[in-house]
Amino acid sequence: MHAAVSVLRHRQLARYLSARFLGTIAVQMQSVAVGWQVYQMTGSLFDLGLIGLAQFAPFLLLILYAGHAADRYNRRTIIGLCLLAQWLCGLLLLAFTWAGLAVVWPVFAVLAVFGSARAFMMPASQAVLVNLVPPADFGRAVALSSSSFHVAVIVGPTLGGLLYLAGPATVYLIAVGLLSLSLLLMHLTPPIAQQQHSAPATWHTLLEGLRFVWSKPVVLGALSLDLFAVLFGGATALLPAFAHDVLQAGPTALGLLRTMPGAGAALCSITLGVWPIRRHVGAWMFGGVAVFGAATVVLGLTRELGVALVCLFLLGAGDMVSVYVRHLLVQLETPDAIRGRVSAVNAVFIGASNELGEFESGLTASWFGLVRAILIGGIATLCVTGLWAWRFPALSHMDRFPESAPR
Repeated sequence: MHAAVSVLRHRQLARYLSARFLGTIAVQMQSVAVGWQVYQMTGSLFDLGLIGLAQFAPFLLLILYAGHAADRYNRRTIIGLCLLAQWLCGLLLLAFTWAGLAVVWPVFAVLAVFGSARAFMMPASQAVLVNLVPPADFGRAVALSSSSFHVAVIVGPTLGGLLYLAGPATVYLIAVGLLSLSLLLMHLTPPIAQQQHSAPATWHTLLEGLRFVWSKPVVLGALSLDLFAVLFGGATALLPAFAHDVLQAGPTALGLLRTMPGAGAALCSITLGVWPIRRHVGAWMFGGVAVFGAATVVLGLTRELGVALVCLFLLGAGDMVSVYVRHLLVQLETPDAIRGRVSAVNAVFIGASNELGEFESGLTASWFGLVRAILIGGIATLCVTGLWAWRFPALSHMDRFPESAPR
């Protein structure tokens, strides 16, 4: 464990991770409050899906330019501005709640702004990590970054579910306070050196990251596997309805359900920080996605809170293995001069799998019913795992990670 956290001797990494930790807690708290508030107001599974679509639509429109910006401008500055935008979104949600919001479209409008900020934050955040530590410490920095992120994913939903008992305004107010601290820590983070790309934004430069990914079958396979697996298996968007209608429980149970994927991912990432994956890389990645799909199927079959919590824990642990392998593959294969644009492509795949997956889940649930939608998603994820293992043999049979690309 000491070796895993020794990378915190790098001051800029320690402050950056602290800022992201607090910001992630705030965002996760808000996510629980928004989902429960919207479902209480409308009782619509489709509206739960629209929460994801409202964030993904602007994200998709802006992400390629955001990747270019992460290569051309200072990534620390971009992250700070995105945190400021998230802080303003939290204030708006708080103001709407205090005003007695009776319709949901203002919430979707705020989420669209949040999605726009997230479009710029994701490439900058993914690309900046390699600039914060020496190459020898990068693997442990990835594991520590993932574990701190998922600890925040554990704490955030739990706090959100408990604080919601005092009303959504309480959740939003504390989230705004945490985002204020996150902004301060990001401001205090020392300047970050990076190799900056000076060319103006053209279609050629914007699409350079996509061309790079397309030229690397292993990277393309890793990104697309995560995209389709999580796209079909995105049951977390349906958890407000699952808690209310299937488990007959309230917001506290929802907070626990939302916490368990993060708990599984955090424990897995801590383990990876101490015992990183060095051999059989491809088998570990496909095994993680298969666990994700199988846990989703069992989740759809259960009516017991305890079983559901275990399923979500395993779902998060399996996803963490896949995320760890994918992140190392992408960052180690990519030169720093185009790392932001490649991270933008990675962010498109992640955003499509998460937010668009939430919309797909809500749409499928409105068509086939809540439980059937979860089962269909889990079975589809298992099918994708088998198909991708056959379609990308170089990835499924990969033994070791590649050497680091030029910084």
